Amino acid sequence: MGERTEVGEGTAYGGFDLVAIGRTGVDIYPLQHGVGLEEVRTFEKFLGGSATNVAVAAARHGRRVSLVTKVGRDPFGRYVRSEAERLGIDPVSISEIRGDGPPTPVTFCEVFPPDNFPLYFYRYPAAPDLLLTEEDLPLEAIRSAGVYWSTVTGLSQEPSRTTHFAAWRERGRVRNTVLDLDWRPMFWDSAEEAAQQIDQALEHVTVVVGNTEECEVAVGERDPHRAADALLERGVELAVVKQGPRGVLAATPDERVEVAPFPVEVVNGLGAGDGFGGALVHGLLAGWDLGRTIEFANVAGAIVAGRLECSTAMPTTAEVDAALAVHRRAS
Repeated sequence: MGERTEVGEGTAYGGFDLVAIGRTGVDIYPLQHGVGLEEVRTFEKFLGGSATNVAVAAARHGRRVSLVTKVGRDPFGRYVRSEAERLGIDPVSISEIRGDGPPTPVTFCEVFPPDNFPLYFYRYPAAPDLLLTEEDLPLEAIRSAGVYWSTVTGLSQEPSRTTHFAAWRERGRVRNTVLDLDWRPMFWDSAEEAAQQIDQALEHVTVVVGNTEECEVAVGERDPHRAADALLERGVELAVVKQGPRGVLAATPDERVEVAPFPVEVVNGLGAGDGFGGALVHGLLAGWDLGRTIEFANVAGAIVAGRLECSTAMPTTAEVDAALAVHRRAS
């Protein structure tokens, strides 16, 4: 997995700690909550996209991060690149569409706490991040990354689909090759099509992260333990099943950890999974035991759920540790 250098807790890699590939764009989020978009008067823009948010979250924990994605030749594309860099992402692999390609996508949401946050994606006819080709891949960075993170959305359309499989073949099925199930039905013709692509992807990855609905699409199992078993049977080394208000299950062939939900007053739950993902990356790279890693990631995700935005809501390690300490004293 590339040259490694010991630095403090865990292991640092000669290249990037994390290389993430996939969705990016601009989130346009309402500042009035509890009403539909037709009634919202003011909005604020933020960097967004699942893979992008995970990259930001890992950077907030001090990790060296690269994001492989594509943007339009427009002001929002320039914003994505500059904001990503400001938030700690190396922009070297954020490329721009050549010629008259599609614009950088925007995403609107409605905010109805605690559990209803409809999303409206403007990614037509195709988002630039789904036009990634093999020429866009930083192959050495992918080979040597401590963690390589992909999402199922990247498999929803060509040429991104072929590009993702090319990257996995280049890296090999090595430790910390992560697939985020990231099931968004509006990006697919059917759940069956997504399941077919996930089935092939599972041959290339060693860590899978998803919620119960996403696991049902992936392996036909909604029960957390049966879903974890099904993923482990496919050769995955770590299966993480997020259960929202019921907590998180993480399973390896030798160990199973269940973490209770962390109490938080929910403002917007959309970025919680990505905050969880970036913290999971940090724990994996630090070499923590499974229980500590999942507990830390669970708290990080909860903190994000208590904030409006996604990318700029990602907590630092100190914030997560402080929240954990307060919770333990209160327990």
